[in-house]
Amino acid sequence: MATDSTGPDPRRWRALALIAAAQFVVIMDTSIIGVALPRMKDALGFGQEDLSWVFNAYVVAFGGLLLLGGRLSDLLGARRLFSAGWAVLGAGSLLAGLAGNVPTELAGRGVQGLGAALIAPSALTLLMTLFGGNPKELTKAFALYGAAAPAGGTAGVFLGGLITQYVSWPWVFYINIPVAAVALLATPALMPSAPRRRGGIDLVGALTVTAGLAAAVYAVVRAPEAGWASASTLLTLAGAAVLLAAFLVVQGRRREPLMRLGIFRVPNLGAANLAQFLLAAAWVPMWFFLNLYLQQVLHLGAFASGAALLPMTVAIMGIMITLAPRLIARFGPKALVVTGMLALGAGLAGLSQARPDGNFWTDVLPASLLAATGMALAFIPSLGTAISSAPPEDGGLASGIVNTGYQVGSALGLAAMTALAGARTPDATVQGLTSGFSAAFLGAAAIAVAGGLLAAATLRTPRPGRADAAGTKSATAA
Repeated sequence: MATDSTGPDPRRWRALALIAAAQFVVIMDTSIIGVALPRMKDALGFGQEDLSWVFNAYVVAFGGLLLLGGRLSDLLGARRLFSAGWAVLGAGSLLAGLAGNVPTELAGRGVQGLGAALIAPSALTLLMTLFGGNPKELTKAFALYGAAAPAGGTAGVFLGGLITQYVSWPWVFYINIPVAAVALLATPALMPSAPRRRGGIDLVGALTVTAGLAAAVYAVVRAPEAGWASASTLLTLAGAAVLLAAFLVVQGRRREPLMRLGIFRVPNLGAANLAQFLLAAAWVPMWFFLNLYLQQVLHLGAFASGAALLPMTVAIMGIMITLAPRLIARFGPKALVVTGMLALGAGLAGLSQARPDGNFWTDVLPASLLAATGMALAFIPSLGTAISSAPPEDGGLASGIVNTGYQVGSALGLAAMTALAGARTPDATVQGLTSGFSAAFLGAAAIAVAGGLLAAATLRTPRPGRADAAGTKSATAA
């Protein structure tokens, strides 16, 4: 328990370390495969156009099943689901590492995504259980937890380069197995238990939202090759729209839906989730294309390109842990979300000016640090606002929704920027590649700026009242 008659749980900070590690790992698994993709292509026989599905199989399963994970967390108890998620993630990592062909590899990545979908919402629920009774401590807990996400994404690129260059590509998956084993051993001793709750599980909802997301990502990824106006692209997008509409219809009619639509009437929940969606849609394409620019234009090796992203990781963690909580307390979450999104947009616009004959110190480092600063400022207040807006009994659902928004934003943002880069790449020369990367950076900058403007228009500034999870005061009106 977070608080009781004897005071706060003395295990809470050690438990937080495990919760933050969980967030680090599930986000790291989206990025760690980036540098390894060319060797996986040769070893497993991927076609060039299908290689992105090593990333998308994980993200689609992760994002599509997060709502189911949030519901299961509420029904079965967060600690049980947290342990189950680590077991599934470890099994998927083993399968992906041992894969000898394309279908097995994609199946392993899908199982990894399922494990992540069980871990992520239960981790947030456990965090709220441990720290929800103390707003000051909750702000610190969110800072540490929030730092783990972008740090995991950036560090994944570095670790992927290190492992791929000096060990072998399957170890980008095997690295999860010992971490999962430690988590399984530590969870019973550190995490608070919760009783089971009665209720049904909406499998139809889970299937329709996952299939709809997969169809949407597939259509966007394949559109540059098939044509945006082609019958296959339009039919796939229409199928995605029908599946997602069916999901909403099912949610509106079921007695115990996967996602109770009325939850979005809670002030700030929808606006904060939109901010998380657009933040991911801008941030994930940035590190993806920045890594390609470092390797394919500046000709850095796998290890060197990963190391070049470490300054961003250090900046993100430092700002999130030390500076962001103080700024939230002083200016409130809305101001930081808006400022952070606009700073991220400015950093991306700076990266769009990178030159074919550029260098790391002038073309990459200043703009990437500005982008990292924006990410660090916007992530914690948007996450904290989304989670703390919901009532405690909907903690797992709120966690599932906010994680879904981030993962769906990641998948669709990367797919859209990949399509934009492909359309603006005239040839495979350094000049042609740089032109495509610049277009992707500029497109991501537009997403970030739009996110900042929408946050300014939709996030409500709380009135003085009860403390929320972002360390500010919460209320129900603007």
